[in-house]
Amino acid sequence: MKLKTHQATAKKIKVTKGRRNKKYLTKTAGQDHFNARESGSTTRNKRRFSPVAKSDLRNVRRAIPYS
Repeated sequence: MKLKTHQATAKKIKVTKGRRNKKYLTKTAGQDHFNARESGSTTRNKRRFSPVAKSDLRNVRRAIPYS
């Protein structure tokens, strides 16, 4: 049976190219609102992509089978 990609997960996670080591990256949470109280460095750090946690990696790979 053909595997289906979970589209919500696929839209939130960026997969880098690599023959051996693919990296699964996601945007840092909490950048939607209430940013005025945070320092500038915190705001800048939230703009970056961060790697998916090791504990979540297995589920992400199952949700995006053809990545």
